[in-house]
Amino acid sequence: MVMLIQSPSQVDLEEFLLLPEAEPPSEYFDGKIYQKDMAQGKHSTLQFEFSSVINRVGKPQKLAYAFPELRCSFDGRSLVPDLAVFEWDRIPLNTQGEIENRFEIAPDWIIEILSPEQIFTRVINKILFCLKNNTKLGWLIDPEEKLVLVFKPQRQLEIKENEDVLPVLDVLSGLELSAANLFDLLKF
Repeated sequence: MVMLIQSPSQVDLEEFLLLPEAEPPSEYFDGKIYQKDMAQGKHSTLQFEFSSVINRVGKPQKLAYAFPELRCSFDGRSLVPDLAVFEWDRIPLNTQGEIENRFEIAPDWIIEILSPEQIFTRVINKILFCLKNNTKLGWLIDPEEKLVLVFKPQRQLEIKENEDVLPVLDVLSGLELSAANLFDLLKF
């Protein structure tokens, strides 16, 4: 369950960004600070394994990169998606060609993994907010139900399960997997 953190006064985004990082991370939206849940087994495994799958395809060819738990601050909110995937040419770099610490843009693909106690509507709100800010694709993975809710701008919600092929960013067209393939990452 994401917990609302009580603060003596409402802070704005810049004040929030000056606060020390918490573990698990906190997010800021609608003038409130929410602490994310600590990842559990299925959540943590999918987050690690699927980011590795994306990066094995996206990094060598400089197509895209998946960042686990990356703070993205834009349009008055500061979010920490379970996975934030950026197309290679949108990854913020400094003048030395090194990655920036602060990402002040929405990811191209937001992936959220539902935890047992997490508030479903708050996660959907986060994905929809990103889509309004030029995110191209959103997934909400439900490890218990073994399904993936797929969000695309101006499109109807899709539910993918079993052998349904999961859509990915166009630049990652070489990455083909079904919902069953995704959930096979949980098997040891």
